[in-house]
Amino acid sequence: MAGTLSNVHFHDIPDALLSHIFSLVTDTRTRNAISLVCQKWCKLERSTRTSLTLRGNIRDLYLIPDCFQAVTNLDLSFISPWGHPLLDSSSNPLLLAKIIGKAFPSVVSLTIYARNPLTLHFLAPEWPNLCHVKLVRWHQRPNAPLGSDFHSLFGYCHSLSSLDLSQFYCWTEDLPPALEAYPTVAVSLTHLNILTHFSAEGCKSHELLAITAACPNLRQLLATCIFDHRFIGFVGDNTLLSMASNCPRLSLLHLVDSTSLSNARADPTDERNPTEDARISHTALGDFFTALPWLEDLVLDVCNNVRDSWSVLELLNSKCPRLKSLKLGHFHGICRGIDSRPDGVALCRGLESLSIKNSADLTDCGLIAISLGCSNLTKFEVQGCERITEMGVWKLARILRRTLVDVRISSCKNLNTVCSLQALEPIRDRIQRLHIDCSWETVKQSEGETSSSSEPAGFKDFQTEKRMVMLKEAGSKKKSKYYNGNGKGNSFSSSSTWANLQYLSLWIAVGDLLTPIRLAGLENCPILEEIHIKVVGDCRYQQKPYSMAEFGLNSLVNYPQLSKMHLDCGEAIGFALTAPRGHADLSLWERFYLNGIPNLNLRELNYWPPQDMDVNQRSISLPAAGLLAQCRNLRKLFIHGTANEHFMMFFLKIQALRDVQLREDYYPAPEIDTSTEMRVDSCCRFEDALNRRQIPD
Repeated sequence: MAGTLSNVHFHDIPDALLSHIFSLVTDTRTRNAISLVCQKWCKLERSTRTSLTLRGNIRDLYLIPDCFQAVTNLDLSFISPWGHPLLDSSSNPLLLAKIIGKAFPSVVSLTIYARNPLTLHFLAPEWPNLCHVKLVRWHQRPNAPLGSDFHSLFGYCHSLSSLDLSQFYCWTEDLPPALEAYPTVAVSLTHLNILTHFSAEGCKSHELLAITAACPNLRQLLATCIFDHRFIGFVGDNTLLSMASNCPRLSLLHLVDSTSLSNARADPTDERNPTEDARISHTALGDFFTALPWLEDLVLDVCNNVRDSWSVLELLNSKCPRLKSLKLGHFHGICRGIDSRPDGVALCRGLESLSIKNSADLTDCGLIAISLGCSNLTKFEVQGCERITEMGVWKLARILRRTLVDVRISSCKNLNTVCSLQALEPIRDRIQRLHIDCSWETVKQSEGETSSSSEPAGFKDFQTEKRMVMLKEAGSKKKSKYYNGNGKGNSFSSSSTWANLQYLSLWIAVGDLLTPIRLAGLENCPILEEIHIKVVGDCRYQQKPYSMAEFGLNSLVNYPQLSKMHLDCGEAIGFALTAPRGHADLSLWERFYLNGIPNLNLRELNYWPPQDMDVNQRSISLPAAGLLAQCRNLRKLFIHGTANEHFMMFFLKIQALRDVQLREDYYPAPEIDTSTEMRVDSCCRFEDALNRRQIPD
């Protein structure tokens, strides 16, 4: 109580209660700060930590901590040097596995880079109670018998309930025989993720049937497959019905065609909708939904046309009443939108997340019907829908203003950057996560009026309605401000502020600039914390970057809270080594894209360098290393590629830097490092130099 004198100190709290308080703290940096207060707090913090990611070098056995006896969730996929076999650095791998097992005796959830089967052969016996395992491997599959990667895991861990292979390169025929050889493990599995980007074809129908037959208790299944009937092993009516019969208690089901993952974003000017129809009938889909009454999350991205699907999608509301999240790819006629009345998918009133991809006939009336029917939507994504316009998205956002906080708009012909941002004006002060395409063709025209020939029917009526709504809302805000006695600011200024936007994702083509982003309408984002920028295209036939202005990272300086960035140039293709006459190599492009990054107050950076696909090389250049070394406040730097050792030494100038990694997480990862790239010894020398520095905090 205020004003009461007391000699009670925080240290007088019983250890049991203090341990419970510490166990409620989840932020890693906060827990680290707690452990530095005193020895008692350090001991209690260590004894209550349940999740840990090791990032050290496996050669330093004496640095393996033995105070985290309560850790149940252990991540060994970041062990340095990244991607090398975990136990190969030891002359006695069995002893090393014993040491790791003794240091973390309570592990039930494990993430590990398993480059060869020997890693799990030695480690799996140390944790027989494993329930969740995520395997990571970007290197090519070793020449080993089918299923050899899983024999040790299944042989020792009989309580396994969750297996994640989404980042593990293996053959699609590896898993079914392993599951059949260990029926006890197969029956215990409730979560299986084989939604991988590695396979060019995905799982064939007979492989999916073998997996689901061996694992009848699956609750969650994510898989890459083939829906194109021109390929052997495509998924059709019989496969869907058999899968539903084998695993009737599925609550999460993601079936994605492999071509959808390999070409996640198409050019909106191309004819993306295929002429081929999927071999999936409405009758089979209806029976499929009926057989899965527990569904809560469904993804069907078939990459072949499913036409006039509104009638069968209406069954989802009655047959799958628990459905909360739905993603449909290449489903046409999902909502007729006659007089904006809800039908088709709009009757799924329990939906909280809806993603519509490449629906050729989705119109503004359909969007309005969806917003009226699915009134609980918090997340909405639309991709490759050419007939929707700013008017439809604006009305959807206005109707769903109270719930919608996560929006993704991409590859829509009539929705460039300015139109997308203007369409989201009704939820501008509420939206938390946003993805848009950087398409600047109307930024310079934003001050003028568009020609009447390009205006869709009803556009003028929409503009009139929009102005009336804005004036009405502005008047109510002004009235509210008067009664509250708040005399600061302008009542209209809040409408131009993205007050709650925390995450922003941008797609941009090679050669385009980021600078117009503020002119487009994103000038005021006071709490924006994280931004993802993905650059896609062929640099080889663009004009030389030094003839253009810099990319425009300086335009992000006005976001005061921006501390995390993902700059992904991994799909920007160019010449890494020698460029023909008249063409620029990738070092010039890296300078172009990274210019201005030292001016940002970044704490975490994930950077994917551009790549030369002909030699499978993704490596940072000298200009890139020099610019990154000027990021003074950087604490974490992840380079998703390789680098020369002397380039890495530039990063030692960053005083706050404490976590650096080279991650060759692209397939196929280089098997043998070349003479100019980082090797194991090079990594060790850099890490030693990094650890010898005095870190300010």
